[in-house]
Amino acid sequence: MTRSGRVVFFLAVAAAGAGGWYWYQHRAEMTAAATPARPVGAPVVAVSTEPAQRGPLPIEIIANGLVVPEAVVTVRPRVDGQIERVLVEEGQMVQQGDPLFILDSRLNEAILAQQEAQLARDRALLARAQADLVRYQSLRGEGYTAAQRFEQAQADAASAQAVVRADEALTSQTRLAIEFASIRAEMAGRLGSLPLRPGNFVRQAENVGMATITRIDPILVQFSVPERWLGEIRAAMAAGGEGPLVSVVPGDSTAPPTEGRLIFVDSTVDTQTGTIMLKARFANPERLLWPGQYVRVTLVPRIEADALSVPAAALQVGQQGRFVFLMEDGKAKRQPVELVRMNAGRAVLSGELRAGDRVIVEGAQRVANGMRVMERRQGEAPAPQRVSQATP
Repeated sequence: MTRSGRVVFFLAVAAAGAGGWYWYQHRAEMTAAATPARPVGAPVVAVSTEPAQRGPLPIEIIANGLVVPEAVVTVRPRVDGQIERVLVEEGQMVQQGDPLFILDSRLNEAILAQQEAQLARDRALLARAQADLVRYQSLRGEGYTAAQRFEQAQADAASAQAVVRADEALTSQTRLAIEFASIRAEMAGRLGSLPLRPGNFVRQAENVGMATITRIDPILVQFSVPERWLGEIRAAMAAGGEGPLVSVVPGDSTAPPTEGRLIFVDSTVDTQTGTIMLKARFANPERLLWPGQYVRVTLVPRIEADALSVPAAALQVGQQGRFVFLMEDGKAKRQPVELVRMNAGRAVLSGELRAGDRVIVEGAQRVANGMRVMERRQGEAPAPQRVSQATP
């Protein structure tokens, strides 16, 4: 390459380098202008707050319960006989007095006919004996008959009357046996399985159950609570009225709770578990509660008139105990508290906390004592919790 060619080459390389440097500088200036400046100082955490509230709040005792029927009746025969008809189906709802089974009663009907004929004969004998008694009584007054004959007439009339009463008792017993051949429901409820069908012979002495009737409405829920609540429960029961309010929800249901009343407190505390057994009664016309079903129970023995509470999410637990974060002058303040109880998603607290103090509910896990905080705007999503930060 000649000397003039080398000069032209070096001039071209220099021009290209100058253009590249200018492009790099221009791009850096544009990127810096588009990137927002980093805030100076400690970051501000967006949080959601709610005021601490003071006012009436029910005391709730939470437990697990079991639905139990108030009564179960086993249907058994009261006379011997063969089943002629089954008038109901398994699982059917019945009312008190509804016919369930019909037994063959032809033998008892024949016996009744025989007893009624014997009763008619004995009544005729009684009428004759009474007529003789009247006749001998009139003759005795005139001296035509001996006293012994009159006494015999009295005895014959009394004996005939006793025979008639015995016949009447026998006919009543047979009629009752015929009535028992029609087996009826002794209470309203739901039928269980029916192990016997038409053609089976049943005997009173064998004590065989023909069916079971379970009362569904009303129904009971049995549950146990720790003995520390015994004083509250006894005071609520002693107050009179319908009894403390109890609400239940089946374990697999999202339906509204069913409300009832506490009706029974066991006479002793279970020393092995330290609990006491209770029962509540519920109206169950729609049969939402079923015998043997497990339910979540909430018992309200009374309403506390002046309870200080915050949302349960605001309560934090540290090495030094429980605390909440207050939002004061744009900063988070750690405030120690004591937990009294939990109630329907709220924590009832005691300590140096006043009604109206704004406690941090959402974002409390991302703040520390003295950190700058701000109220999150409505509809703004919470910032994700930062786990690690890369070094720039």
